[in-house]
Amino acid sequence: MVRRKRLALNPDKTEAVVFGTRKRLPQLHLSSGIDVSGTRIDFTESIKLLGVVLDASLTFEKHVLDVVRGCHFHIRALRHIRPLLTLDAAKTFAVAIVSSRLDYCNSLLQGTSAANLDRLQRVQDVLARVVAQAPWSVSSTDLRRDFHWLPIRQRIVYKQCLMTYKAVHIGQPNYLNELIQPYQPVRTLRSSTSALLVIPFVRSDFASDAFSVSAPTLWNNLPQDVRSCANQATFKSRLKSQLYSLAFTV
Repeated sequence: MVRRKRLALNPDKTEAVVFGTRKRLPQLHLSSGIDVSGTRIDFTESIKLLGVVLDASLTFEKHVLDVVRGCHFHIRALRHIRPLLTLDAAKTFAVAIVSSRLDYCNSLLQGTSAANLDRLQRVQDVLARVVAQAPWSVSSTDLRRDFHWLPIRQRIVYKQCLMTYKAVHIGQPNYLNELIQPYQPVRTLRSSTSALLVIPFVRSDFASDAFSVSAPTLWNNLPQDVRSCANQATFKSRLKSQLYSLAFTV
């Protein structure tokens, strides 16, 4: 492909990575690099693609640390100017500058470790206290409930379910639509009209994090009145209400 397109690779700007489980990667005995049309490209433990750090084991630990670092930078800036802002202005700043970073490509974090999710949740908790100018004695959960902010785990579920809705009802993006398949029972059952999806069988936890598996699993766990929404606006409203109820029900 490189030769056909007459491309010249810059080894200083090109990286290669092999993805796999932590158990399998050491068994591959990878060399120090690969040769691409006469250009030697070194293997790295992680690469950054469209703002997302992908490590070889897809743990997303480095990506989460980068997100946390960037969010804290902007939270410190907000803390300095917070006394000059109204509550609504502070909430707008928090959502536009910090929450947008927490939400960026967060569907990739489906199946990541609890430690990674807890790191991101602590960022959101700090953000809520700064916006509300509340001391540490005030519950961050109560603040997030008042602001109608979904917790990190529910935000990830929200994003993936919304992507699934678009793939099922709109057929876009096409590459995700091809990964899911409507459930068709052998006999006519009540589930025939439940808008369920087929959940592929996989043998490892690593494979279960794939969109083709995690998306149908999350989708099938939604109430039928949420799955069967006729338009996207109604779906988003009902989905957020469902997740909000699950997150803040005592």
